[in-house]
Amino acid sequence: MLHTRRSILNRSCYGIGGIALATLLQEQGLLATSEQAKAQHFDLTPKRPHRFGQAKAMISMFMQGGPSHMDLFDPKPELVKLDGKEFPGEVKYDDAAGASREVMGPQWKFGKYGQCGMDVSELLPHFSRIVDDVTLIRSMHTGVNNHGQSIYALMNGQVTGGRPTLGSWITYGLGSENQDLPAYVALTDPRGVPVLGVDNWSNGWLPSLYQGTVIRPKEPRIPNLDAPLSLKGDAQARYLNFVQRINREHLEARPGESDLEARIQSFELAARMQTAAKEALDISKESEATKKLYGIDNPAAAEFGTRCLIARRLVERGVRFVSLFTGNQTWDHHQSILTGLPATCLYVDQGAAALVTDLKQRGLLDTTVVHWGGEMGRLPVIQNRAGAKDRKTVGRDHNTYGFSMWVAGGGFKGGHMHGETDEFGHHAVKDVVNHYDYHTTLLHLFGLDPKKLSYKRNGTDMTLVENPQSRVVSEILA
Repeated sequence: MLHTRRSILNRSCYGIGGIALATLLQEQGLLATSEQAKAQHFDLTPKRPHRFGQAKAMISMFMQGGPSHMDLFDPKPELVKLDGKEFPGEVKYDDAAGASREVMGPQWKFGKYGQCGMDVSELLPHFSRIVDDVTLIRSMHTGVNNHGQSIYALMNGQVTGGRPTLGSWITYGLGSENQDLPAYVALTDPRGVPVLGVDNWSNGWLPSLYQGTVIRPKEPRIPNLDAPLSLKGDAQARYLNFVQRINREHLEARPGESDLEARIQSFELAARMQTAAKEALDISKESEATKKLYGIDNPAAAEFGTRCLIARRLVERGVRFVSLFTGNQTWDHHQSILTGLPATCLYVDQGAAALVTDLKQRGLLDTTVVHWGGEMGRLPVIQNRAGAKDRKTVGRDHNTYGFSMWVAGGGFKGGHMHGETDEFGHHAVKDVVNHYDYHTTLLHLFGLDPKKLSYKRNGTDMTLVENPQSRVVSEILA
């Protein structure tokens, strides 16, 4: 077939364009050489932190939906005085259609607990027993007044998705102490996955090796752990060795393919998990006293308590980061807060408090950060008042401008209350802790420098904390 000069150029234009692009990338230092590609290697072996860090592991109990801080942790006498009256200031509503200006004071009694005298609602009797071991932050702030954006802010540092979560960053920086279990685990609620789904444990653009591994809320928590009868014993070992050799040869011919490397490592981890995971997830050998501590004998608290106990067993065995989630919008009490909030507290209170107590008894609390909190709090005024004859069906709207959460262990102070909201509990006004300050403080406790913990993407060093105003909140550190 005869080709003209024009047809040759037309058929080869994409190839010429590719060569030109590669040349430009090479000149600008954005194209990895074969040597650089070979040098790029990611794994979960233990890594040295940038400096000494007291924290070695973290368990985050994420209360998605927004616990009402003025009903649980942050009593406001002024709201008691104004209860039923018109709010005297400006309110930043999320749902203007359901908004009202009628003040609703705290609906449950508060008491002072522990040697520190921390104010705690009667809805959290188990938490009230561990207050001397926790720091209560009353001045959290993200300022993005809807669930998705505020969840992203607390999970990945920005208000948009597609980025690595905190757990991915920490496992990327430190690896794992146990090569037979996932480094980063997500324990989901049987009532449904949280808002944003897998984004809550996403690796973003970090190698997929650092994505959180979901452990199911019901048995089998990890499916297919048992090999088929035809492959048990030596037959399986020979088969896995054969597959591993082929995979490694395949990878050696494709240097720099981090997704391929992560997939191979995941296959190899899955094989090792057949024994290790079954043992770690089996709570049957725990003492009856331990099970009772976590409320496993209490139908209202058993499910969350079981996951808290599993979380302890995982970090005890070297897992770096564990996230426990409540179900989709569990704490989002726009309506019927008078019945919804007590039920939600009953579900989590005993297990959460038991986790701190158990870690402390086993000498693990000093090196394990425990976190409890959601992406927002609630407003001091009634929502969905229209047409309601009484308060049985009303609720509270979102508030990300000032809310509470608590942390324990890993280098945080015990029996400490930090920050304040205004007299109405609407805005954080003293010792404000933004989401990026929280992340900077956590990385500090793990011995990680937020500037040095970076990943080069398209020629740019990407980090968890990008706000130049971020700081270590040293006031809450032991």
